[in-house]
Amino acid sequence: MTDIDKTAVRDASTVIVLRDPDRPHVLMGQRGKTAAFMPDKFVFPGGAVDAGDADIPLARPLPPLCAERLCEDCDRDIAHDLATAAVRELFEETGLALGQPGAWPGPVPEDWARFAARSLVPVADPLQFVFRAITPPGRPRRFDARFFLVHAEALAGDPDDFSDACDELSHLQWIPLAEARRFDLPFITEVVLAEVTARAHDRTPPASVPFFRNDDEESLFLRLKGAQASD
Repeated sequence: MTDIDKTAVRDASTVIVLRDPDRPHVLMGQRGKTAAFMPDKFVFPGGAVDAGDADIPLARPLPPLCAERLCEDCDRDIAHDLATAAVRELFEETGLALGQPGAWPGPVPEDWARFAARSLVPVADPLQFVFRAITPPGRPRRFDARFFLVHAEALAGDPDDFSDACDELSHLQWIPLAEARRFDLPFITEVVLAEVTARAHDRTPPASVPFFRNDDEESLFLRLKGAQASD
């Protein structure tokens, strides 16, 4: 087995922001040409869970059903960590905040300073857990990614203001959902877009979540809290 095949799988959160349900648009950006993971591809904002995410206070937690689904097929409960990572990565990569007005109950971690400077504390209840996928073996980086759908009206502030975004994603834009497949997308993003299209008008978390699991032995398309998907 090569070193690449033994690459550790990191937990990660990806955020799909949807706006204008009558003419649905999704927020996407382009990764850089030199990025180690998915260079040049148009992707949703997201990234790996950090150790400090477990300690970040959430003014409002995830919906209970989402937290329950996130705990399935896991060796420990990291629902809070994943939700916090989703809020953090969305803000870092786009400048868009999921938060409510309030004061932090203690010192503000350095990587949340700009978020807190808006007099906001993070919230997770607008997040819907809608998809899970593990990067296949043989890639330079592997993630166990949980995809969260959130509707733009839950954002604090102007959804067109990307001024606080870092430079990890370029060409941030709201793409019409019907036109998203014209862009250079990773395979899994195309699969997730079908799920997003089906849920464009739904504000409630799904009872069953698709899980595209890739491990060293086989690839399976499962459903969390459901039977294995048929061909």
